[in-house]
Amino acid sequence: MTTLADDKLPCTFVIFGATGNLASNKLLPALYHLEAAARLSESLNIVAFSRRDWDTARWREHVREVLAERIKGRTDDAVFERFLARFVYLQGDLNDVASYEGLATRLQHGGVACSSTVFYLAIKPAEFAAVVQNLETVGLNKPRGLNRIVVEKPFGEDIESAHMLNQLLHQHFDEEQIFRIDHFLGKETVQNLLVFRFANTLIEPLWNRNFIDHVQITVAESIGIEKRAEYYDRAGALRDMLQNHLMQLLTVVAMEPPPALEADALRDEKVKVLRSIRPVAKRAVHAHAIRGQYARGSIDGEPVVGYAQEAGVERNSVTETYVAAKFYIDNWRWRGVPFYLRTGKRLAKQTSMIAIRFRHPPQQLFRETPLESVAPNWVLLSIQPEESMRMEIHVKQPGLDMDTRVMQMNASFVKTDEQTLDAYETLLLDVIEGDRTLFIRFDEVEWAWRVVDPILKHWAVEREYIPTYPAGSWGPADANRLFDSDDQAWRNEL
Repeated sequence: MTTLADDKLPCTFVIFGATGNLASNKLLPALYHLEAAARLSESLNIVAFSRRDWDTARWREHVREVLAERIKGRTDDAVFERFLARFVYLQGDLNDVASYEGLATRLQHGGVACSSTVFYLAIKPAEFAAVVQNLETVGLNKPRGLNRIVVEKPFGEDIESAHMLNQLLHQHFDEEQIFRIDHFLGKETVQNLLVFRFANTLIEPLWNRNFIDHVQITVAESIGIEKRAEYYDRAGALRDMLQNHLMQLLTVVAMEPPPALEADALRDEKVKVLRSIRPVAKRAVHAHAIRGQYARGSIDGEPVVGYAQEAGVERNSVTETYVAAKFYIDNWRWRGVPFYLRTGKRLAKQTSMIAIRFRHPPQQLFRETPLESVAPNWVLLSIQPEESMRMEIHVKQPGLDMDTRVMQMNASFVKTDEQTLDAYETLLLDVIEGDRTLFIRFDEVEWAWRVVDPILKHWAVEREYIPTYPAGSWGPADANRLFDSDDQAWRNEL
């Protein structure tokens, strides 16, 4: 007897590349947590598609092993068994049409009348073409507009390849079926930034060039490339992080209030920001972007090798592991305000944050007191390792002298007894429910590539030398020359 599922929800979630690192590190833990939180429909089945010669029993044992390492705390046995029961394993080759015919048979006779299916491409970008073409060959991209396909970044290697990827996807799927995922957009702090700005009349009137001196966006990693040399040595920090994650954070900070909290309304405003970024002229690349590569050093007191000594990396590689760049948004809100973006591997600390510095007070009221100058105010939005929002203000210290101290007003939004969804948990749930608000539209991808393309092309012809920085530092000292004034400096700590 066929059971009807909710007509708005998919009842099958297919993971291509189910035995890969992405599935093990992100997807399986996220899906388990959604199971534990009772957020998954009872009718949802999960098909694990991989080339390994396994059966469903062996796959479920693999899931046990993976989650035993990655789930913090004690797991609930009943939840765990319910979660495992959702899975079936299908051995297949991504290039073999017969494997997709087997998948189609499995989906058609799964015992549930599916309204739609989610296809998650947890695979290398080079394998996307084979999957989307074979899905159409066996009719799994139909009905058009219902089945959903999830694509991980990178969305191309430059603007030309991004257009080719988009053309490929649109040959087989409608735009409404394509979910381009950027897990930074699923972070609680990033989503809360919209509320912080647009629900507080105290904040939004100050969020412009009249009051803000500059904006810093930092995504720092203490880890190295972690056996990803094959991918990373072709990509580098600019493609891997700045073009997508940091650009998305920039758009959320700088966007205008949308007319409604709807997917396309939000994304329209983000595209307007990207289109307003001042193009970097070829002759100005050196003044707007810095790159570097980590050399030998130490992380947490342990010695680590330099990038050129990592396994699989070419010894004369000039791939950047650090990039810092300066951009200007030429619109009424942000004209003249520099946005400083930086990201790198093997830096001093694992942290991601948005730091917004306000202008100095216009009147030097305290110049004839012990307090000769007043440091500017900051708004600090921490994305990881903690998720919080803080504001720095000045207060007078007790006593006769006019001395001040900086106080942080903590606007953290997570209470000690509250559990938040991980970014992947949030985004997977949105995919299942068909909410595209936190996913990327192609014109966002295109305009982000247009912003960084001059830098990429300039660096492509400078292949003889790259500056280095010691592992465990905050990157090359040369990054400080991006600042517009002497009183600007990188904010490394909350």
